[in-house]
Amino acid sequence: MITRSTRLNQVAYDIRGKIYEQSQALVQQGHQVLSLHIGDPAPFHFPVPDHIVERMAAHLRDGQGYGDAIGLDEARAAIRAEYSARGIKGIRMEDVYTGNGVSELAMISLQALLNDGDEVLVPTPDYPLWSSAVHLYGGKCVYYRCDASSDWYPDVEDMERHITSRTKGIVLINPNNPTGAVYPAEVLQQIVKLAEKYNLIIFSDEIYDKILYDGAKHTSIAALNTKALCLTFSGLTKNYRIPGFRAGWMVISGNVSAARDYIGGINLLANLRVCSNLPAQYGIKAALEGYQHINDLIAPDGRLQQQRDLCYQKISQIPGLHCVKPMGAFYLFASIDLPKFNLNNDYEFVYTLLTEEKVLIVQGTGFNYYRDDHFRVVFLPEAAYLETALDRIASFLERKRVSKAISVK
Repeated sequence: MITRSTRLNQVAYDIRGKIYEQSQALVQQGHQVLSLHIGDPAPFHFPVPDHIVERMAAHLRDGQGYGDAIGLDEARAAIRAEYSARGIKGIRMEDVYTGNGVSELAMISLQALLNDGDEVLVPTPDYPLWSSAVHLYGGKCVYYRCDASSDWYPDVEDMERHITSRTKGIVLINPNNPTGAVYPAEVLQQIVKLAEKYNLIIFSDEIYDKILYDGAKHTSIAALNTKALCLTFSGLTKNYRIPGFRAGWMVISGNVSAARDYIGGINLLANLRVCSNLPAQYGIKAALEGYQHINDLIAPDGRLQQQRDLCYQKISQIPGLHCVKPMGAFYLFASIDLPKFNLNNDYEFVYTLLTEEKVLIVQGTGFNYYRDDHFRVVFLPEAAYLETALDRIASFLERKRVSKAISVK
């Protein structure tokens, strides 16, 4: 019998896990499944900016061969200018890397760092790429709390309580997936002080940094930091609605001089993969310097904002569900009063909802949340689709509701 590596024992991606596989089986049987489970804009008819695609198409032949391991010069220069304008100081061209999405760069950055048993502080809930990558490379995830009672902001005191001599870094996801929280500068400043105090690397996943609602302001934590090493990640996937191009980037800033050996490890791994998708890199300059269509989508009358409002309103109206209004990204992370519906945990809720109502969402424990009474909804679908799916959730819960009526004799 051929078995898989034991390094995969703690690696999971429930967004495409067993419940997703069951949804695909239902589709094969002829059922229509309403999918609110993954942050992919393409199936829901979001326009891809023409000038980005045209720029990439015009340079397809220029992308036939291998490119530089850390990226195309014009792409990296545009990224450098973008982040310098955000207030991140001292960025050099060699501090900017392109990759096949943030996923690849996140994995490279952790692989180059971790020895067996090293610890990384990861939020709970988290986006499971980060926890899985830590486990995959022999590290240990130590979870710090983010709770609805504080608008899903990181609990910095809890973060500090978990720091040991083996702690190597802190993962931030801001704006956050799955909660939609956007962290205020005051919280980020506290985290910077913590990183400086304990000589920790900050890994800041900012892939949703332009998807903001109700006047929310995004601050790159690297702009507040000079003494700690900071790795900032983003790309074309979400802001520009082009996940299939696999065009991401990473900017290294802060105390670069103290991290030469670590950065050398990143360069080694970048060279081993030879280069990232070269044709897609030609779209980066056009994206960052061109018209920002995302601003139309997040305006008060924009499609994303309207769908966010619809989703929040309908979820909030269902007795037994509670949520914080998301201020960024395109997810809503809600709690469910399980006993009210005679349900044991979030997995049972999500699985039964799929089998009975043909609506696919993701259980909160799929994001390593420490409680089993939450779920994530994606509000990318058009309003009519979204409304139908949310009405099915309401109908399902109404059927499951346990009566609190007491008969009087």
